[in-house]
Amino acid sequence: MDTQDRFNKVEEHQAFSAGQAIFHEGEPGVFLYIVVEGQVDILISGQWFETLGPGDILGEMALIEDRPRSATAIARTDCLLTSISRQHFLTLIQRTPLFAIQVMRVLANRLRRTNLQALS
Repeated sequence: MDTQDRFNKVEEHQAFSAGQAIFHEGEPGVFLYIVVEGQVDILISGQWFETLGPGDILGEMALIEDRPRSATAIARTDCLLTSISRQHFLTLIQRTPLFAIQVMRVLANRLRRTNLQALS
């Protein structure tokens, strides 16, 4: 079961219109989000970093670090997202080791891309 399937049954979806901010860099991180439908642009210091689509996770760093958001997320298209609270996130990490591994993969892939961008 992938991330999107896992959460389609347990959380309500939030709709965002194209161009609408999901969260801003510097804000407290209360939720992480999973893209159900549509695309989301991630910007760091106002610069495009990546575009996420269905099944992708965003906002996890602020929950893991308990620090302000390190990026801004803007709906590129109309989209549906599933929000996961900090408490639910911690419960999922404890009860579902494969979810924890999937979050670590997301972080590792972003770190790898950041390193490649820094070298170019």
